[in-house]
Amino acid sequence: MSKEIKIDPYGFREYDARWLYEKDINLLGIENLGKGLGTQVVKNTNKANPRIIVGHDYRSYSEKIKLALKKGLISTGCYVEDIGLSLSPTVYFAQFNLDADAVAMVTASHNENGWTGVKMGIKKGLTHAPEEMKELKDITLNQKFIVGKGSEKEIKDFQKIYKNDLIGKNKINKKIKAVVACGNGTAGVFAPDILRGIGCDVIELDCKLDWNFPKYNPNPEDLKMLHAIAEVVKENNADIGFGFDGDGDRVGVIDDKGNEIFSDKIGLLIARNLSTKHNESKFIVDVKSTGLYSKDKILLENKCKTIYWKTGHSHIKRKVNTEKALAGFEKSGHFFFNQPLGYGYDDGINSAIQVCHLLDNQNKMMSEIIKELPNTYQTPTMAPYCKDEEKYQVVDELVKKVTEIKEKKIKIDNQEIEEVLTVNGIRFSFNDGSWGLIRASSNKPSLVVVTESPTSDIRKKKIFEFIDSLLQKTGKIGEYDQKI
Repeated sequence: MSKEIKIDPYGFREYDARWLYEKDINLLGIENLGKGLGTQVVKNTNKANPRIIVGHDYRSYSEKIKLALKKGLISTGCYVEDIGLSLSPTVYFAQFNLDADAVAMVTASHNENGWTGVKMGIKKGLTHAPEEMKELKDITLNQKFIVGKGSEKEIKDFQKIYKNDLIGKNKINKKIKAVVACGNGTAGVFAPDILRGIGCDVIELDCKLDWNFPKYNPNPEDLKMLHAIAEVVKENNADIGFGFDGDGDRVGVIDDKGNEIFSDKIGLLIARNLSTKHNESKFIVDVKSTGLYSKDKILLENKCKTIYWKTGHSHIKRKVNTEKALAGFEKSGHFFFNQPLGYGYDDGINSAIQVCHLLDNQNKMMSEIIKELPNTYQTPTMAPYCKDEEKYQVVDELVKKVTEIKEKKIKIDNQEIEEVLTVNGIRFSFNDGSWGLIRASSNKPSLVVVTESPTSDIRKKKIFEFIDSLLQKTGKIGEYDQKI
């Protein structure tokens, strides 16, 4: 192994860390990341030997990376408790269950093979926010490490404890026939067992672990994965289809007719279902989510309040925590349930369970329940390429541009911009409830573009064309990953 430490500074993202393994980071770099995180945890907990839960996902190189990370953590005095192969939510749950001081999960979630990364957190149920990432980056790159005497122990059979916790609280009465798709990722070890345990009739799809991901990346926003689930739902006359991402903190949902339901709409249905029992609750949704929440009649009848906040699992998680919200929903499929439903972190399986409760409570098929929501025309999440070092600057310029268009009352598809929200990039809305969003991706060199209209498909496209023309004029935009 080369004695040179390799660690690309751009791997430190807004709220987690991701690199292409060996190209952008090597094992010595990972070890230094462990030293940096260990130093940070010791400093922030004021303990010489804080206990830190560590787990890894099922990629061919994840265990090797975990070993290097643990070595770094132990050298700073951390007591590492390794729970083995896990989902991110299993690690988050372990921090509560074992009352530990911090967590580090080796995963690149749904990124393509070759990527690695770490999701980490100190305060229970929360992951690093930009401030902590900045501190970690500074400690790691400038090697401001402390030296201590740590240790490690293996926690046996933790998978069972996690499974039983979810099963015990969530038994359902109806025999829901559910397709459970895991894209050959780690969720395959967990999701089928848990959903069977609560009372579902489970049909497995790609639940065998295979780190080559032979069909597609386990990503519930990937259309290939969603189409595959839809086929199996229709073939088996299933009630519902669930697709889990690589580290199990997100879920995608397909109804009984094989139609994909965007996660923000699922969130709204779950919020409606919860609001009848939990009046006056708060819900947090991200800026990529449907505009329907703010005007929803059932939520308003139950005196519930919705707050639109920054996209990103760490941001929504923190907002759910600080607002003491009942739940948070992110368009990408990260859902967060606070007490009494969960511990505030994102867990794709718990999200699927909440969908099962929704079906259990109503004597209707999913396709009928979704029809009760007003129809909207929504684009998928589109990501035009934009360099990491340029994306935030590009977004700042576009915020100015759109704000100016609003002030000058310039019309887009014959309507003026009514409201501008800049908590995360820019989300601009029109009187009819249509809106568009431009923000920088927090974990890839790209921007994020979404548009929605409750009025017509044409209006949705017109808003996209308006955004696209602004983007092209910057001269800093490459190919889109998908386009309408």
